[in-house]
Amino acid sequence: MTNMRYEAALNVANTGSFKEAALVMGYTQAGVSYLINALEKELDCTLFVRDYGGAHLTAEGKQLLPWIQDISNAERRLAARLSEVKQLESGSVHVATFTSTAIQWLPGIAKTFSAKYPGVELHITLDDDQEELEEMIWRGDADCGFVVSPLTHKLHAIHLRSDPLLVAVALDHPLADAESFPLKNMAEEPYIRLKSGVFSEIDSYFKRVGVTPHMRFNIDSDYAVMSMVSKGLGYSVLPGLIVRDTPFPLAVLPPEKPVERRVGIALRSMDAASSATRAFLEVAQAWIEQAYGKDS
Repeated sequence: MTNMRYEAALNVANTGSFKEAALVMGYTQAGVSYLINALEKELDCTLFVRDYGGAHLTAEGKQLLPWIQDISNAERRLAARLSEVKQLESGSVHVATFTSTAIQWLPGIAKTFSAKYPGVELHITLDDDQEELEEMIWRGDADCGFVVSPLTHKLHAIHLRSDPLLVAVALDHPLADAESFPLKNMAEEPYIRLKSGVFSEIDSYFKRVGVTPHMRFNIDSDYAVMSMVSKGLGYSVLPGLIVRDTPFPLAVLPPEKPVERRVGIALRSMDAASSATRAFLEVAQAWIEQAYGKDS
């Protein structure tokens, strides 16, 4: 049911490349070019300027892209509704997530969901910027997504788990075996800041406890942060989900003043949610409770 010309336009706009869009769609580059040419002929306007090695939207393309996205979303929702007639024998669910939930939760949830509903396609988008992630859910680009409270949009959120923020240090750090990491050390020792996903939560924590960290590095990769911490280049404050089962040799301990974040799953409206989306929510909640037990 999906209009592949619209899908091609969205993928070229997102990737900035006919070649990359073809890889995403499983098409040849010539196939994507044909779809775009057909859409431009249908609309009687040029959507993309073809540059060597890339493509970018024309002024008309920029104006029409949100409409194309809305039509694509509406078609996907219609397909999801039709699949309900077949009792979830087909259909799709698009889930937005951030790194720590993608690593620790989604593999188990996806395996359970796919085993229970083998005919339902599961699509996953990773985005560590929660504002962008919420926008995806609000616009309908994603049916649901993992989020951290509080939310900026008026979405329907379901609490899943409280996740502590923890201090990570090298194994040979003098406080590696301590019961907690003192605020004094947070202010004095070199700090390696994770510049993605949860950085605003951690920055807010520092403000609440009156600490101005001595920032040494500002990095947008959690694996790079953990690698540097393991080499003794400084400490970092990271969510428990990120440091759980870490491949790097680290000591992890709570800060002197404990803090946690509330992780949940959100959607725009429970009333408008497809049966496939509702089924995914049920599987996610059951999996989390089985893996961790009940949470307050």
